Amino acid sequence: MHRSTLFTVAVLQFVLAFAGPAAAADVDQPVTAIERLFRSGQTVQAFQRVDRAIAAQPSDPALRFLLGVMLTESKREPEAIQTFERLTQDFPELPEPFNNLAVLLAARGQIDRSRALLEVALRNDPTYLTAQQNLGDVFARLAVRAYAAAASSARVDDNLSRKLRLARELAGAASPAR
Repeated sequence: MHRSTLFTVAVLQFVLAFAGPAAAADVDQPVTAIERLFRSGQTVQAFQRVDRAIAAQPSDPALRFLLGVMLTESKREPEAIQTFERLTQDFPELPEPFNNLAVLLAARGQIDRSRALLEVALRNDPTYLTAQQNLGDVFARLAVRAYAAAASSARVDDNLSRKLRLARELAGAASPAR
């Protein structure tokens, strides 16, 4: 799966998609300030500020999404998974938390659940390019699984070997995304 290289872009796209341009200015200020702290290496302060902001505005999806991204970037995957799971429950119309949760679960080998989550993200927003790419990566991993199963239970011919090799190359080129 493809890793987003710009943390700010991912969070701001989420803010703009959820809040809209007019409301984004209000929502964006704490999100941007916290994100800036986090990016500058002041992670303890960033986590303290995001926790305080969420305590003050517990139903703000942008702050909670930011927390999930920060947890992911800090290699705190179990907490990030919980954060994104709660977001999908509280805001089932938003595609981004489904995508991020799917990426984390795919990295743990939960490919079938990842596929289902990405399909929900795409039902919510059929134009969500990152989720489309991630679903393609999941399908590549599913293809590897299917070809490997076929190779282990049948006589392996050149065609099956070629397909398995190509699927592994395609799946191997994928790295976790956000």
